Amino acid sequence: MLEFILRRLFQGVLVVFGVTATVFVVTRLVGDPVALMLPLSATEAQRAAFAQQIGLDQPIATQFLRFVGDIATLDFGNSLWQRRPAIEVVFERLPNTLLLIAAGLGAAVMLSIPLGAVSALRPGGLVDRLTMSVGLLGLAMPQFWLGLVAIMIFAVTLRWLPTSGMGTAAHLVLPALTLALTPLARFTMMVRASMIDELNKPYVKTARAKGLGLTRILRVHTLRNILVPFLSISGWELIATLSGYTVVVETVFAWPGLGLTAVQAIQRGDLFLMQAIVFVIAFLIVLIGIALDILSKAVDPRMELNCKRRLRPIG
Repeated sequence: MLEFILRRLFQGVLVVFGVTATVFVVTRLVGDPVALMLPLSATEAQRAAFAQQIGLDQPIATQFLRFVGDIATLDFGNSLWQRRPAIEVVFERLPNTLLLIAAGLGAAVMLSIPLGAVSALRPGGLVDRLTMSVGLLGLAMPQFWLGLVAIMIFAVTLRWLPTSGMGTAAHLVLPALTLALTPLARFTMMVRASMIDELNKPYVKTARAKGLGLTRILRVHTLRNILVPFLSISGWELIATLSGYTVVVETVFAWPGLGLTAVQAIQRGDLFLMQAIVFVIAFLIVLIGIALDILSKAVDPRMELNCKRRLRPIG
């Protein structure tokens, strides 16, 4: 296990370094970062002075070494928009994003397991058809459209919840539910399919023949067997949410997290703040991937962490 953890940590360092190099290339070699950060009315003298101030007049190799050194100390420079260190802005907004993700994915996980299990017990039944119909709708509806509809119904028409912003628990309800619907659909379908497959295996029939109740079989054996694939899909859904979905939801509901901050930084040409956001998100994604692999390995030590692995029943 220690060798596996060290190997994954080394791979994570390489990924973070690759993201760092990519950010440098995109921001330095594609287009003119000085023109991006300064207004169109800036003169050539002002652009040259600004480039000298932030070190963009130096050779590319020197800029890259300085860039890597600054990242190692979490020094991304001052945000042009916020007028303070960019990493400070990121750490200020990051807890808001993590709170939204925890509420949305937490609701999706807690609802998907019972819904998927009940659907699997009676495939084709009323509950199963309703669950699958809602799941397909959840996968088909764009989150920005769902968020706008939720605002129109629950905030504007019924006046039950606030339209946007952050402050009370009521402000969290609509963005969390909007964020949860798509993962809920995927989780429920995955639990249903895996549960149906497990219930048709010989070890379940043998357990039923020995007199074990269906509830005990589900709790002790079946749910344990679907835990590893459920952890995998949950982890990758967390990564997808952190790297993309939150941008849409936070923008629609004006939720002051990293997603909304990234959009605002792009609109204002705040290169330093965008670099800090990209690096922190990439670092978190790497940590999530490593934690996911370690947790999956701990749940079932027999499994090989590769794309061709199959989990044998635990009967």
